[in-house]
Amino acid sequence: MTHWFHRNPLKATAPVSFNYYGVVTGPSASKICNDLRSSRARLLELFTDLNCNPEMMKNAADSYFSLLQGFINSLDESTQESKLRYIQNFKWTDTLQGQVPSAQQDAVFELISMGFNVALWYTKYASRLAGKENITEDEAKEVHRSLKIAAGIFKHLKESHTPKLITPAEKGRDLESRLIEAYVIQCQAEAQEVTIARAIELKHAPGLIAALAYETANFYQKADHTLSSLEPAYSAKWRKYLHLKMCFYTAYAYCYHGETLLASDKCGEAIRSLQEAEKLYAKAEALCKEYAETKGPGPTVKPSGHLFFRKLGNLVKNTLEKCQRENGFILNPNQKKK
Repeated sequence: MTHWFHRNPLKATAPVSFNYYGVVTGPSASKICNDLRSSRARLLELFTDLNCNPEMMKNAADSYFSLLQGFINSLDESTQESKLRYIQNFKWTDTLQGQVPSAQQDAVFELISMGFNVALWYTKYASRLAGKENITEDEAKEVHRSLKIAAGIFKHLKESHTPKLITPAEKGRDLESRLIEAYVIQCQAEAQEVTIARAIELKHAPGLIAALAYETANFYQKADHTLSSLEPAYSAKWRKYLHLKMCFYTAYAYCYHGETLLASDKCGEAIRSLQEAEKLYAKAEALCKEYAETKGPGPTVKPSGHLFFRKLGNLVKNTLEKCQRENGFILNPNQKKK
């Protein structure tokens, strides 16, 4: 089953030379600074390299972050921070607020910002892989794994590093806790989409699929609520995606719940459940159109034309017709449900 995921753009950053004339002395210290510069440049290159895989990304990220730790933690392993923490100014743009950069003279700010981009890369890698026409079981597992890694990175940054910032993030900036939380929840929801697709392929019980779909819809609703107080100018498109996915998976839940009811010979209830699925699918379809027309960060696409969306429409239609046949008549507003 193919998937479609909304993606915000990567963060951009200004070059950093790591040249500290008069401060850094000796060949060993100079080598560390040179390694920092080259490993940072290498990591930034990989973010846009379509041939990059998770192993390459992990190795490059580990290489840079291990060196950057010398600018954050004291070398004597005490609780004191490094004396180099505030020596370098770092500039980064935000995923939602365009090309207006934020700047802090703080190595922790660099650690969080670069880590944020690494997490974003994993989500984009998962999206590319999940969008293939005939995704294999191994590729589906890779998508799920990448989304879980991304969620873990976002969560770790939020809990362990953003509290250490001297200058708290401004409203709507990437490093604000609720924005990071929205990314965490979205990754969890999308990973569960892969689980649902696998459950459908393996023909698991409709009741289980309905429960997973309902839980996924709740994830998307929670993520949307997390962003509710942000300015629509830069959050509207992302929120349209979250809202349409919420409607989409609630429709899935009603559809498979209807199948469960039908199996229990509760035809009237099954029809009502499928009619609710129809309404929600129509609402999701309208939101797809709104998403395509909404300006803001993210791709310009028409999700209603995507295979993942069309499949649900056909499933709801066919299951409803099946329920109506089982009930012995075509339901209309003037006929009583059994």
